[in-house]
Amino acid sequence: MKKIYFIVTIGLLLLFSSCADLDLNPLSEASTENWYSTEEQLEMSVNSLYYINFWRVDEDLWTDDWMDRNTLTPITGATMTSEFPYATNTWSLAYQAIATATTLIAKMESMDGEILKDKLDRYRGEAHFVRAYQYSVLISHFGDVIYYENTPDIDEAYTLSKTSKDVVLQKIYEDFDRAASLLPLQHSGTETSRATKGAALALKSRIALYMHDYQTAKDAAKACIDLDIYQLNPDFEELFLTKNAQESIFLIPRSVAQGIYFRGSASTEVLSGERFHPFSVQHYLPRNNNGFIQNAPSWDLFCSYLCMDGLPIDESPLFNPRDPFKNRDPRCSATIVEFGTRHLDISYQPHPDSLNVYNYVTNSLIRNNDCLTNAEYASNNGLAWKKWIDNSWTNFTADPDKIIIRYADVLLMYAEAKIELNEIDQSVVDAINQVRARAYKVAPSETSLYPAVIAGNQNELRKIVRIERRMEFANEGLRYMDIIRWRLAEKVLNKNNYGILLPIADLRNKVVKPGLWFFPSTPEIDEDGIANFDPLFEQGLIRLVTVRRFDETRQYLWPIPSKEVKINPNLKQNPNY
Repeated sequence: MKKIYFIVTIGLLLLFSSCADLDLNPLSEASTENWYSTEEQLEMSVNSLYYINFWRVDEDLWTDDWMDRNTLTPITGATMTSEFPYATNTWSLAYQAIATATTLIAKMESMDGEILKDKLDRYRGEAHFVRAYQYSVLISHFGDVIYYENTPDIDEAYTLSKTSKDVVLQKIYEDFDRAASLLPLQHSGTETSRATKGAALALKSRIALYMHDYQTAKDAAKACIDLDIYQLNPDFEELFLTKNAQESIFLIPRSVAQGIYFRGSASTEVLSGERFHPFSVQHYLPRNNNGFIQNAPSWDLFCSYLCMDGLPIDESPLFNPRDPFKNRDPRCSATIVEFGTRHLDISYQPHPDSLNVYNYVTNSLIRNNDCLTNAEYASNNGLAWKKWIDNSWTNFTADPDKIIIRYADVLLMYAEAKIELNEIDQSVVDAINQVRARAYKVAPSETSLYPAVIAGNQNELRKIVRIERRMEFANEGLRYMDIIRWRLAEKVLNKNNYGILLPIADLRNKVVKPGLWFFPSTPEIDEDGIANFDPLFEQGLIRLVTVRRFDETRQYLWPIPSKEVKINPNLKQNPNY
């Protein structure tokens, strides 16, 4: 806190190089003593609120959707301490953004008449929007946090104590409501990635859902829907390869031209301009494309996708464990590379006897380094990510938009809030079916062409909407807070990560020759949509890769960074850290 408030006191701001457009790189620093004297300076300060590092999203590597070869994170290994870098960075960056937003709000109090009212209202709305979002991140991850609306002096900063998250939540609502009243429905020209009324409503719904305030979550989501300006992209797969996709309610752009993008390998600088993201482009690419394929979807995620009849794999007669992509929800093969299909211009096939695969550029067979027979560091479980990835990644650069919230999330939040309130009606079913029908590229009314949801009881629909969220938002950073708020983390993160049987001789003799590739049998799926692979392991047909662990006595909250606790004796650490 000492560092944060010292920054506030001396008035350092991260500024952007242009006041006309939302540029991505900070240019300089300036003192609040002589700043805000012109409209240009004010707009540059508002632009600084969109600094990409302020807009964190959770990482799927903290969840059961992910396999990081044979390593664990401090969260999935239950080793998180008050030195956890991601927690420290999240805390620090959130308060930096809050400091900037709060300073702006205070400065704009005395600026009426000096700037066109429309512009000044928009700037105020953006500042309230950012402050609300940052406090949302803090209370959802840390619980009770330090809250202030007026910048404290340096002495006061050392004595501030926590405010109840319930109190902070009401302040967040006030900020989002203020933002929604001041922000436009849409921006024009090159400013499409700025905060809007709909973004304020959508993110208000999200934090309300996280805090189990289902009435507020429902009302805010409904208000966003009723703006009638958002729609789902017609093609789910293309959504993640499209800049400024129509479904995005709020995003932060990345750009190779402006130096904000993922790049390189583990031996080089991973990012330019965006800090703290743990992986490089090569971690996602198959080995046939000169990647490391270190990051892979988990079998847990793979088995969570329903079949085309709307049933889980252990109930559907359509599921074939020998051909596990067949007859599955289309989002399965849009998220995970289907075996034997063209991916980045090379056929992807992890089968141990597929020693060569087809290269569509050279029209020739090449050595298949994505099977464990040829390459010991091929994917441990045979899976590879497809979502977000196109041929541009093979140049070891990638600049997909950083989507903070999109319309599908609003629809499913609305449905979930209504379900939890036990207000089951047609609008709940319609919201879920809009999302599901889009996956099949059909209209929701064409119920014979996709497994449409029909009305059910609260427990049935709760299960449906949770599985729908998992299929829809895999590898988008939403799974972590979902398992936290559903209190599922202690269950799903205390399960093992399994992979393909090794050594290769055992794989051939026990799995391939008896005709049991890919899955030796269909795993059972429980009431939470969670697969059980333990019997296959006990039969010696798959391999244990990592043992995930989660400590429910402390890990539902993150630790306050140790350096902040040391500086401020009134800042109490979260339990059991």
